[in-house]
Amino acid sequence: MRILRYKNKRETIVLAALADDERVYDLPHSDFMELVYASEREGKPTIQYVKDLIAGQEPIEEAFDELQLAVPIAAPEVWASGVTYEKSKDARNYEATAGKLDADTFYDKVYEAERPEIFFKSTAARTIGPGQPVYLRSDSDWQIPEPELGLVLSKSGKVLGYTAGNDMSCRDIEGENPLYLPQAKVWKHSCAIGPVILLAEAVDDPYSFDLACRIYRSDEKVVEGTANTKQLKRRFDELVEFLARDNELFDGTVLLTGTCIVPPNEFTLKEGDRIEIEISSIGVLNNPVKKQESKIPTAH
Repeated sequence: MRILRYKNKRETIVLAALADDERVYDLPHSDFMELVYASEREGKPTIQYVKDLIAGQEPIEEAFDELQLAVPIAAPEVWASGVTYEKSKDARNYEATAGKLDADTFYDKVYEAERPEIFFKSTAARTIGPGQPVYLRSDSDWQIPEPELGLVLSKSGKVLGYTAGNDMSCRDIEGENPLYLPQAKVWKHSCAIGPVILLAEAVDDPYSFDLACRIYRSDEKVVEGTANTKQLKRRFDELVEFLARDNELFDGTVLLTGTCIVPPNEFTLKEGDRIEIEISSIGVLNNPVKKQESKIPTAH
């Protein structure tokens, strides 16, 4: 069972369920967390609560692929994990050493360390959903998407569901100096999540998700990569535990769990590109790439 939000003909955002038969059913709640709270009051798993709600109900007329989807949850905070896959470690080393892959760096250390890398990624105002453009940072010349599985969390750290995420990254800024990480990761429209939230109760093994990333330029596929969450170095409960240490989590927080798909080192995104991030049982997060106007102030 998957949960989504879409804009109806009256331009109203509606919460809905996407059943296994791909039919869409409107739900009598305003957002994902309200749905979770209601299921808790009923003493039911969220998936059973949703099944009871839509039992005997007619689906909407529109098919899922005809809907104008919105971001599935207005996450108060989005956090991200780094160097959780070996491929990510190698890519970060390449950036930090100008291609000298035999040189040990702090990325090697954090890959093996007890403490994982976790960093703040986005707020609700900076996070976009399916079909909306991700923005290129104006002061970077080497930018890529980072396709990741996202965990939707409660304030207690419980995993409520799974979604697809795009942790846009500036490889040149991060490679120049690790202290520049916030600037390499956080800017307007630098994070996308969606298209839906797959309820946690519907997942038998979260370490068996297949991930794929495809990048199109002028309708031609120029990058494609695949991975599986079984390749993760760290467990999800480990990442959540470190995120929650001496930290306040908010209901609906999203934690991105790292990437194992990195485009070739010579590749950088350009305006007009289109990014598809697909995760099995979740769906395809589709976003165009847009160049925003430079916000660098000019000297007077």
